[in-house]
Amino acid sequence: MPPHARRKTRTTIGVISDTHGLLRPEALTALHGSHLIIHAGDIGNPDILTELEALAPVIAVKGNNDQGPWTDSLPTTQSTRIGGHQILVIHDLTQWKRDPIHSPFTIIISGHSHKPTATERNRMLFLNPGSAGPRRFTLPVTLARVTIEGIRLSHEIIYLVT
Repeated sequence: MPPHARRKTRTTIGVISDTHGLLRPEALTALHGSHLIIHAGDIGNPDILTELEALAPVIAVKGNNDQGPWTDSLPTTQSTRIGGHQILVIHDLTQWKRDPIHSPFTIIISGHSHKPTATERNRMLFLNPGSAGPRRFTLPVTLARVTIEGIRLSHEIIYLVT
């Protein structure tokens, strides 16, 4: 097949954070069909990672509330490359000390604030899926989905509970 006729691979990434020990059925439904799941910390219980791994491979980082021996193997940051995008995962974005302008990353995924946000700055997507765990104050219960096809990128925030 000539190079111009090759199909681009489409990768769907489920992005979840701040479950704090609660993995809602609505979250599992929304993550179904993901090729990869990223958990941006404050997992709360190792069983959550096991349940997510039943759906797709998981990249997870340790959040500030993740305590105990089960968290010893969790890194505070992770990175991966998918298609034309280098992705950084960190729980608390304020802990990232790199100059974004000189960063190799095109997607920065974080949690911690429980506020779902997606901001594009300096050719980078800063994505916080919000909290999919127990409701905090009046913040929504959310996660996110990222779709990568070659260098094309799209994202959405998914509201789980109204």
